Amino acid sequence: MLLPDGRLKHVHAIARAVQDASGNREFVGAATDITERKRAEEDLRASERKYRHLVDTTPAFIHTALPDGSLDFLSRGWLEYGGLPQTDFLDWRWTAAIHPEDVEGFVDKWRAALASGEPFVAESRVRRSDGEYRWFLQRNVPLRDETGKIVKWYGTGIDIEERRRAEESLQSSKAYLAEAQRLSQTGSWAWNPVTNKNTYQSEEFMRVLGYDPRAPLPSFEEFIQRVHPDDRAANREHFEKAIRDEADFEFEYRIVHPDKGVRDIHVVGHPVLSTSGHLLEFVGTVIDVTERKRAEEELRRSEMELRQMLDLTPQVVAVYGPNSERVYANRVALDYIGLSLEEWRQASDRGVYFHPDDRKQVLDSFDRAFSGGSVEEMELRLRKGDGTYRWFFTRCVPLRDEKGQIKRFYAASIDIDDRKRAEERLQQENVALREEIDKASMFEEIVGTSPALKSVLSRISKVAPSDSTVLITGETGTGKELVARAIHRRSDRVSRPFVSVNCSAIPRDLIASELFGHEKGAFTGATQQRLGRFELANGGTLFLDEVGELPAETQVALLRVLQEHEFERVGGTRRIRADVRVITATNRDLQAAISAGSFRSDLFYRLNVFPIDVPSLRERRTDIPLLVEYFIDRYARKAGKNIKRVNKKTLELLQSYPWPGNIRELQNVIERSIILCETEIFSIDESWLPKRPPMTPESKQQVELPRRLLVQEKDMIEDALKDTRGRVSGPTGAAVKLGIPRSTLESKIRSLKINKNRFRAVPGT
Repeated sequence: MLLPDGRLKHVHAIARAVQDASGNREFVGAATDITERKRAEEDLRASERKYRHLVDTTPAFIHTALPDGSLDFLSRGWLEYGGLPQTDFLDWRWTAAIHPEDVEGFVDKWRAALASGEPFVAESRVRRSDGEYRWFLQRNVPLRDETGKIVKWYGTGIDIEERRRAEESLQSSKAYLAEAQRLSQTGSWAWNPVTNKNTYQSEEFMRVLGYDPRAPLPSFEEFIQRVHPDDRAANREHFEKAIRDEADFEFEYRIVHPDKGVRDIHVVGHPVLSTSGHLLEFVGTVIDVTERKRAEEELRRSEMELRQMLDLTPQVVAVYGPNSERVYANRVALDYIGLSLEEWRQASDRGVYFHPDDRKQVLDSFDRAFSGGSVEEMELRLRKGDGTYRWFFTRCVPLRDEKGQIKRFYAASIDIDDRKRAEERLQQENVALREEIDKASMFEEIVGTSPALKSVLSRISKVAPSDSTVLITGETGTGKELVARAIHRRSDRVSRPFVSVNCSAIPRDLIASELFGHEKGAFTGATQQRLGRFELANGGTLFLDEVGELPAETQVALLRVLQEHEFERVGGTRRIRADVRVITATNRDLQAAISAGSFRSDLFYRLNVFPIDVPSLRERRTDIPLLVEYFIDRYARKAGKNIKRVNKKTLELLQSYPWPGNIRELQNVIERSIILCETEIFSIDESWLPKRPPMTPESKQQVELPRRLLVQEKDMIEDALKDTRGRVSGPTGAAVKLGIPRSTLESKIRSLKINKNRFRAVPGT
């Protein structure tokens, strides 16, 4: 209806024919202003269209599932990709689109997520409409109600065919879009407040309130009884206030319909006054708005679900106006930048969230999108609320109206930081050979507090920050590689590779190729170029275990690398620079090897810049209880057993045993005991620790000789210390006098329990 002032109103009219006794016919009826209802319905429809478009235009394909895992909705992107109607994907029929080689594992993982309630992330190949399979990363997250019960799963599928091996955490989400129905029913009435009687009620009024249209008019009190008990008091108050004010009224209440149950009613009343201004009656309408309210509630729920879906979608989503003004950002985006929606809208600097190196390129791309309406895709870095940056893949899509004018821009960004960092690492390192980093050492931590071990740790701390070459000596099983790794972890090269090579485990003919690499055709079987361990360790640390086993020709090549910091691949002529810290280890006496001519003295002096002698377990018996506790905890957790204490006799036995195999032997004994232990008290079988055989006259002589040699060795060392006044190192020290390395002499002094301080000169003597 067009009003005189030019405004439009929506009116709902109803009428019926009435004939009097003379046969004269007239029409009576009622007209209801439903303008506000129409506007509300249009707003709700517009909101639904907006969010539906946002779901359909996001780069990810969106779907939702019920708590049992069956799909109940797929976005337009999924349907266009699969080329099938939605009904062919609902419930569990979607599994037919998964590649046969992927479907079993994919479904098992999905069922496991359904059982645990944990988010679901998996990759699989999905069949396209043309029959081709493409890799997709699918991520589903649960939505829980107030009690924690899962009521819906939301998920997305992202095509990762071209970037599958580089991207690790492209995320996705699900969507659910519900449709609602609206239906309006209206009745007219007249009520005399003086007599408290209904003077008129249309048939539709009777039907709306659940009365028989052919029955007599119900009284006002009968009408009140039909009102829901919880709404009766408020209903009476509205009528009483309208009588006092002699004014229009409008409110909603509930009735208990005899057939339809609880219904929502919207009532509008208008006072009819006499010429003298006295109130005669009220006339008005009642509208059954149950379906409308349910539809509105359904639309609100749908809008809320769509908003929740966007908030739960693991993507940064932002909506801009045609002039690039900020309109909306989802919860993920706001949490990421650390702002509220209003703070984000009021931010003035367009480029404040972009990395300075990306800002110009990103803003130029945005300008092209806003000016030309093009779809733009880019990779950029976004700043988090804490000031750090992460890489994102962003896609901007314009929304146009019927005239082709741009109304909105939708920008969806997917976190690809892990992928970018993986790409950077792949460019710098050959990860195919990084398995050396992951090899477990003899034990995971350096355990112990003995003075001998503290001395080693102190030397590690001092040498680690430098690039000096380190020679680690000690018996087998003492943890020399662990010391090398500790030096690497505390050095400036910690972020670069640690490459370990056991020189005794590689054939002599192949050791040079293993260390320095080889060119294609360098020898029989060299079918392609191969990088050596020096190149793989570039910028990091190369650990050469059992360095005393290197053949003579390889010793020469190693000496050259240490002197000139460059080498050539086997069969090659190009010199390659080597930025590598070398740490070596051996359980051999290299001085004896030099004397025997099997090890180069010049190489020894290059390797022995900073010697570290790792004490045997016999020299650090006070650490045995700590090591026992550490290994028991380690292997008990691995075996799922609960060990509460250690048998006292067992601990005494472990401390008294000489441990020729050192920590490795102790570790193996404890692991075996944990496997066989059936109680909460840890104990070992004494037979596992070899005992010395009974002494025979021949064996007594064999034992007596080493004892005499030890006594003689001790006397020689004490005489040398006496002559040098307790000095061990230096040109006038006892080590030079005895012709042995300082580290070897220090080890013997500890093992023979010699107090070298008593030989030092006393002031004044």
